[in-house]
Amino acid sequence: MEEIKQTTNYLYSRKNMKPIQVGDLIFDSSKPIIIAGPCTISSRDNLLELAVELKEIGIDILRGGAYKPRTSPYSFQGLGDTGLNYLIEAKKVTGLPIISEIMSVDQIEKYVENVDVIQVGSRNMYNYELLKALGKTRKPILLKRGFSSTYEEWLLSAEYIIKNGNDNIILCERGIRTFETETRNTLDLQAVPVIKSKSYLPIIVDPSHASGQAYIVEPMCLAAIASGADGIMIEVEKNISNAVCDKEQTINLETLKRIISKIK
Repeated sequence: MEEIKQTTNYLYSRKNMKPIQVGDLIFDSSKPIIIAGPCTISSRDNLLELAVELKEIGIDILRGGAYKPRTSPYSFQGLGDTGLNYLIEAKKVTGLPIISEIMSVDQIEKYVENVDVIQVGSRNMYNYELLKALGKTRKPILLKRGFSSTYEEWLLSAEYIIKNGNDNIILCERGIRTFETETRNTLDLQAVPVIKSKSYLPIIVDPSHASGQAYIVEPMCLAAIASGADGIMIEVEKNISNAVCDKEQTINLETLKRIISKIK
């Protein structure tokens, strides 16, 4: 039998490919893309009110978690399809593109039909069957880095999507697990220049999940943009008391306004 030779011809190493586009938005360093919204959708009224104010502030994409993978099975897991429908309604009201996290292959059809960017969370970065299935769509995919993954593993997860036909991928650095216990994770801003040296894929930064603490979010947003990130993703609530999970890392609208002003 002829010996099968393994090759490492990675598509992600190719340069000068087309920019990743979401509607009229283009993910490149010329204008950082601001993604903001609640970590988890708590109610219809709260989401719609917040979405209208976020639109007025000037964000580019509305985020909202309908399904939430949680470490504890007893923690709130999100509103599911009901929450996703609220997010779709917020898009109709504001005109903002929307992003939400997908959990399984059987959700792909609904997400492709209704969501502008499909988020693959850090826990699903190694869900290769989901990645391969998303590769058969043309929908933009936001691929978060696993909290213990190397750059190579992260890029190879993107490769599963690319290899199956979809090169509309945005990478998201969201902090990695280290020995430090003062913060939820450690934000690895080295990831931005390293990824840009190895890949054509745009990369954004999520300082909310990296820090786990609201006071750290603003300086890390500015540091992310200074490092060359193509955008940031932030957890925001009008009233922090409305946050049903990750309340400690959620910022208010005034802080978001200040961040956007400083970025501009």
